[in-house]
Amino acid sequence: MKLIEGLKTPEQRMRNMNDIIQDKKLSIDQYRTAVMTLEEDMKKIPGAMIGDCCPLAHSFADGCCIREIFLPAGMILVTKIHKKNHPYFIMKGDVSVMTEDGFVRLRGPYHGITKAGTKRIIYVNEDTIWITVHVTNEKDIKKIEDEVIAKTFEELERKENVKEIIDQDL
Repeated sequence: MKLIEGLKTPEQRMRNMNDIIQDKKLSIDQYRTAVMTLEEDMKKIPGAMIGDCCPLAHSFADGCCIREIFLPAGMILVTKIHKKNHPYFIMKGDVSVMTEDGFVRLRGPYHGITKAGTKRIIYVNEDTIWITVHVTNEKDIKKIEDEVIAKTFEELERKENVKEIIDQDL
């Protein structure tokens, strides 16, 4: 994006994007296009780590899957598109996070709720342990990801449209 060229650090770029979002110069659709473009650009960088490239552990309890990921300092990542609201916990660490709602800096211990439709850009300021909890009775990781992760924003919107139609019929 031309609006963030020339800024030296990832945090400066994210703060600039935040200013653009807050000033209503960047709509939700523009943010989504920008984050998808960033992700595609990152895939072209030799040696870039894409996908679940950090240490990731899964554990299960009645009706839920707990995912714990270790994020090393200095990493920039773009998260997946979340289909469902779910809690997350930053056990330790320090991250700068950009979503379509703007920029925040989070330090562990911290907890929050990921809203359906969220796709984050994260800069890891300090080694971080991030945990998410997903409601599911499934134990197969691939099937769980199909339940909770959208491959595109269009897929997410189709799901929301179907849910609205079903809710209207009830």
